[in-house]
Amino acid sequence: MLYQLIRPLIFGLEAESAHGLSLTALRSLPIPATSNANPFLTQPLAGLIFPNPVGLAPGYDKDAEVAGEILRLGFGFAEVGTLTPRPQAGNPHPRLFRLAEDRAVINRMGFNNEGQAAAAERLKKLRRKQLSGPLGINIGANKDSEDRIADYVQGVEAMEGYADYLTINISSPNTPGLRALQDKSALDGLLGAAMAARKADMPVFLKVAPDLEPADIDDIVEVADKHKLAALIVSNTTISRPPLKSEHAAETGGLSGAPLKALALQRLKDFRAASGGKIPLIGVGGIENAHDAYARIRAGASLIQIYSALVYEGPGLAKRINHELATLIEADGFSNIAEAVGVE
Repeated sequence: MLYQLIRPLIFGLEAESAHGLSLTALRSLPIPATSNANPFLTQPLAGLIFPNPVGLAPGYDKDAEVAGEILRLGFGFAEVGTLTPRPQAGNPHPRLFRLAEDRAVINRMGFNNEGQAAAAERLKKLRRKQLSGPLGINIGANKDSEDRIADYVQGVEAMEGYADYLTINISSPNTPGLRALQDKSALDGLLGAAMAARKADMPVFLKVAPDLEPADIDDIVEVADKHKLAALIVSNTTISRPPLKSEHAAETGGLSGAPLKALALQRLKDFRAASGGKIPLIGVGGIENAHDAYARIRAGASLIQIYSALVYEGPGLAKRINHELATLIEADGFSNIAEAVGVE
């Protein structure tokens, strides 16, 4: 594999510089337009058709620069952001760390982005009919905001015209106090305001943290059901620290990648049990291959998202997962991925 050959060169760069280089490559290099649909993997969710279940998680294309290119890599959908109402620089450097020995990443980026207005200008130029899968926009609050619920309302109003779905991100550990919006009363107020701000019947997803107690999960499901959310994304990065080998293990921030796998899978099962299957789930965290993806699907995820694994496996990962996932689904006697969702 070409990526495995050049990975040592990429890893010789500081992590955030390598990330920027990959964006430049996507913008500059020709990417053949190949089909990302598969009859075993295509399914509807939230009124949208997903040609396959493998999406790119937010955090990679923060400023909505390469959504079309991402889909041409074989992803079934792309989620850009997190976008805040006003531009912000994020946290001081260094703030992104590879933990190669652990196949993990720690980040404390802090919603660095150029703001929603700049992203909207880019998305205006995007020829939506040429996109081969749904486009999600992940919205957040500015770090110095005096009214974070107002920030999310502004995000809905500013971005819904450019998205197939919106994701409300209140689960990043790198904006102080943001996760407090997962508390029942605060979440009820936030979702009520955000849903009321929509001009159309835009599907809204909610991204939650893995670091939750059972009572938190029950409360989130209750409030999500009350406000008719289209899906829950389980989960964001973790502030917990399982045993790690890397010299960067003590860095603060959110941990993603292989060490998050077991925790994220358990939280998905918890949300499936709490919701009884009433709310569609999207599985994220530590997914590295088709077997990981299939485990999330059988545990209740209709879709999955990846990001950190791309650092170690390269840009062809989505295609490989989809190819192998179709084989696993067919081998188990299912005629479509939807039949496998939640069978455990």
